[in-house]
Amino acid sequence: MNLTITGAQRRLTSTALALGIMVGIMISTSSSALAGDAAAGEKKAYTCLGCHGVLHYVNTYPTYHVPKLGGQHKEYLVEALKAYRAKTRTHGTMQANAALLSDEDIDDIAEYFASQGEQ
Repeated sequence: MNLTITGAQRRLTSTALALGIMVGIMISTSSSALAGDAAAGEKKAYTCLGCHGVLHYVNTYPTYHVPKLGGQHKEYLVEALKAYRAKTRTHGTMQANAALLSDEDIDDIAEYFASQGEQ
């Protein structure tokens, strides 16, 4: 029986271990990333309500309906805010507001709006 570990086996073992650690971190991060605090989000979303909390609000220029966010899917809100923050989704005002948000802020705000139900 040969118990000698080759260099290739060591590299494979190290790679598998590193991959396992990365997957564990990703799972931990993604589950905690969706654990926002609605109460904290309510305070952080205060400025959002200036546009997104006005019933039937239509922006003047350019003209478009400003969406209500209450009841929206949390995952959608998280992805949208992160895209505004990364400037891969365009809207100057939203980009400016999202630029100041941490991942925790985004999770909290998304949790708050998702918990509101349709409005």
